[in-house]
Amino acid sequence: MAGEGRAARAAWKVADALFLLMFVFSVIVQVNDPDPIQWMAIYGAAAIACLLSLMGRLPWWFAVLTGVIALAWAATIAPRVIGQVPFLDMFAEFEMKDIGVEESREMYGLLLIGGWMAVLGHRSFWKERRVS
Repeated sequence: MAGEGRAARAAWKVADALFLLMFVFSVIVQVNDPDPIQWMAIYGAAAIACLLSLMGRLPWWFAVLTGVIALAWAATIAPRVIGQVPFLDMFAEFEMKDIGVEESREMYGLLLIGGWMAVLGHRSFWKERRVS
């Protein structure tokens, strides 16, 4: 983006690359999930947004749409998690401990997608405004 230094642009690229890898990994581990398609789709959309951002070709609306879907989905899970599952229980074991831990991980994954998509959408929106 105009006005950003070389170091800032490099830092954004590193962040995009890390989120891209994390979201691709999330797609891969969903293969063993009882309902893999919807999870692979949302993590895949987030990965695509990161890839497009790395290429400088992310439409702001794609990031926003992906983020809104993730946040709305997280909101449907939140009542079963917030105040019900201690935060650190998500990290106690790698495998699923119980349904509460699974839903907690799902909700926070969706919040992570929503948060990063908000960042990407904001950056892309203002990048498009500066270019046009």
